[in-house]
Amino acid sequence: MIYEIAELYIKPEAHAAFQAAVAQAVPIFQAAKGCVSMRLDRDIEVPDTYHLVVGWTTLDNHTVDFRGSQGFLDWRGLVGGHFALPPKVEHFETVVAGFSK
Repeated sequence: MIYEIAELYIKPEAHAAFQAAVAQAVPIFQAAKGCVSMRLDRDIEVPDTYHLVVGWTTLDNHTVDFRGSQGFLDWRGLVGGHFALPPKVEHFETVVAGFSK
């Protein structure tokens, strides 16, 4: 599994609307081919910054299947107007699982 981590910079006045739009988009990700998880985290020290963390079965599930889908257009339609800057998107794979409680 790979993780898409999108760093999203949100307009200061748009936090509530942005978070509501992301909540509305959850079914879009649930329906996306190869999408296994999705969450939104907010930076405590820099509150206009969020991380969207999406688990994908394969890199192509994100970069080809999702980005080429109507779901991606719907997602960007919901949240794009809240961006202060273009998102920074990177992909990661777990190399040490560590632990969780």
